[in-house]
Amino acid sequence: MEWYEATAFLIGGLMVLMFIGIPVAVAFLLINMAGVYVFMGGLIGVEQMIANSTSSVTSFALVPVPLFLIMGELLFHSGLAFRVFNALDKCFGGVRGRLAYLTVGGGTIFATLSGSSMANTAMLGTTMMPDMIARGYKPHIIMGPILATGGLAMIIPPSSLAVLLGSLARIDVGALLVAGLIPGLILALMFVAVIWILIRIDPDAAPGYATERFSIGEVVWALTRDVLPMGFVVFSVVGLILLGWATPTESAACGAISVLILAAVYRCLDWSVIRKSLMGSVKVSAMMLLIIIGSTTFSQILAFSGASRGLIEFSTGFDLPPAVMLLAMLMVVIVMGMFMDQLSIMMLVLPIFMPLVHLYHFSEVWFGVLTLLALELSLATPPFGLLLFVMLGVSPPGTTMRQVVMAAVPFLLCTLLLMVLIAIFPQLTLWLPSIITA
Repeated sequence: MEWYEATAFLIGGLMVLMFIGIPVAVAFLLINMAGVYVFMGGLIGVEQMIANSTSSVTSFALVPVPLFLIMGELLFHSGLAFRVFNALDKCFGGVRGRLAYLTVGGGTIFATLSGSSMANTAMLGTTMMPDMIARGYKPHIIMGPILATGGLAMIIPPSSLAVLLGSLARIDVGALLVAGLIPGLILALMFVAVIWILIRIDPDAAPGYATERFSIGEVVWALTRDVLPMGFVVFSVVGLILLGWATPTESAACGAISVLILAAVYRCLDWSVIRKSLMGSVKVSAMMLLIIIGSTTFSQILAFSGASRGLIEFSTGFDLPPAVMLLAMLMVVIVMGMFMDQLSIMMLVLPIFMPLVHLYHFSEVWFGVLTLLALELSLATPPFGLLLFVMLGVSPPGTTMRQVVMAAVPFLLCTLLLMVLIAIFPQLTLWLPSIITA
């Protein structure tokens, strides 16, 4: 079988299975069984597939994923995240659009603590949206900041998807996690600028209203009591990696323990919080590991069939400049994100893209951050962007998908602009990792 026939059989078959509504993990399993039977000698190949799938999820590098998820779940169910928002709210006073700014500020802090875009978006939607609606904010100034800031958890460490990307693409996970910090903060500042511009264009989008006045002492006390201790969690995760005192796995464990300690200190830790947090993280972790099993085997079958080699030779046969090749790869990720979840996209494209990254001598960490931004962008692109449905789920009845998409557009443009800046100035991503290795 020629490489293009194998490619059409494997990738085309997988796309068809997903298109007809078969769950991702099951679709991978079915196409893998078919691929093993066709390319690897039937039942003997099935035994090999089972052995390979076991090794794919017993990697030590994947341990941070459930630990980061546990961190986010504990912060949400214990109420620590809500304390941060209440404290920050006292800082904005009567600023027009303060709840929109609070969404970006609080959401950015929560992104550094949770590692999950879905959890971040759902938390922001359930906590901020009711008050913004009651204050008369227009839908686009409500949903846009929530959608945009929710996606920050994908790029700002600790990011569970960054850990998966680093593990699957064999990129230094610690360097990749740290590399997302500066781009993530720049993106948050861009979101603030967009909110300011939108309010300047339409002041009625965020009506002014009287707010409770707090003294400087009360504000400082609220920040000291509810926000400053969260620096302990950030240091436990990012600081330990930056200082070289812990690996990503060890820092993830330290982060989870630090949240437990804070919850206990604030007396908001009980068995129901622990049970809900563990159940939530187990559900998401199990889904991720099932998809990893299927997709890792799928990558091996692609290589065994000759499809990977044929695709690489075909791609490089055009003799494209590095910038054009980079643009093409990122566009593939963005377009696929309109129809597929982020984990499935990584599994499909990384076996093809990483050899091209090495061939064109791209920095792996730099390319990894650009890929994460493209995946973040795809989270909010129609028709099947995951965060669009999360936003729709927490919105009032009658909210349409068109309203959600239009609210997201200005903030999606910020992500595109940041990707261009990083492509032109790679040091935005490479400076912090260089400190680690120095």
